[in-house]
Amino acid sequence: MNLKDKVCIITGAASGIGHGIAKRYIADGAKVVIADLKLDAAQKTADDLTAQGPGEAIAVEMDVTNEDQVNAGIAKVIETWGRIDVLVSNAGVQIVHPLQDFPFEQWKKMLSIHLDGAFLTTKAVLPHMYEAGSGSIIFMGSVHSKEASPLKSAYVTAKHGLLGLARVISKEGAKHGVRANVICPGFVKTPLVEKQIPEQARDLGISEDEVVNKIMLGETVDQEFTTIEDVAEVAHVFAAFPTNALTGQSLVVSHGWYMN
Repeated sequence: MNLKDKVCIITGAASGIGHGIAKRYIADGAKVVIADLKLDAAQKTADDLTAQGPGEAIAVEMDVTNEDQVNAGIAKVIETWGRIDVLVSNAGVQIVHPLQDFPFEQWKKMLSIHLDGAFLTTKAVLPHMYEAGSGSIIFMGSVHSKEASPLKSAYVTAKHGLLGLARVISKEGAKHGVRANVICPGFVKTPLVEKQIPEQARDLGISEDEVVNKIMLGETVDQEFTTIEDVAEVAHVFAAFPTNALTGQSLVVSHGWYMN
C-alpha cells in the first residue's frame, strides 16, 4: 500500500499531528495540501516538506468553518492537481470548562471547528471523489470519541459526532468507492495538549504532575504519551488501504487507555 502521486488534503497541517501526517505522506511520494488557518505557516511547512521529498506539497489558506473559504481551497487543489484522493480532517482546538461554566460562544466554536469543519470539507471533496470512483476520508477523532472526561463537554460531544458522520459517509460513499474512517488518539504531547496541563490543574485543583500522571496517562498500560508518528502511521493505513473492506471504522491509538 502506498500513496505515490495521490493528492491528499490535510487540514490543520502546519503543526502538530497534521504536520506529522503530511510528513508521512510526503515520504511515501504523495502530493500533499497543507490547509491551515495561517497561510504563512502553511507555506513554510509546504516548502520544508517539498524539500524533503520525494512527494511535494502546496499551501492553502483555510478556515474550515467558512464554507466559501473551504470551497475556494478545494477549487485551488483541483486547479493545481486535478483530483483529490484523500481528505484528513484534522483541524481542531481544545477549550476546557466545567459544564455549568462553559460559555455558549466557546461551545459553538468547538463544535463548529470539529464538526462543521469535517462536514464542509467532506461536502466539498465528495463530488471529485465520486467522479473518480475512489477516495478516503479520515477524521481526527480521539479517545474522547469513546470516553468522557471532566471539563471537556464540547470536545467529547464533537468527537463522538465524528463517528456518526464517518459512518454515514461510508454508507453513502460505498457505491462510489469512497471510504471514511476515524483515528482516535490518546494524549499526544502537542502544544494543544501541553496547554491543557496547567488549565486542568487549575480547574481540578491538582498539580500539573497529577494531571499528566493521573488524568492523561493514568489509564494507559505504560504511562506513555501517544506520539505523532504513531498517529501518522494509522493515517497512512487508512489513506492507502485499497478496498471498502476498511470503512466506517474507528481505530484507537492510546497505549491501551481505551480498549474495545
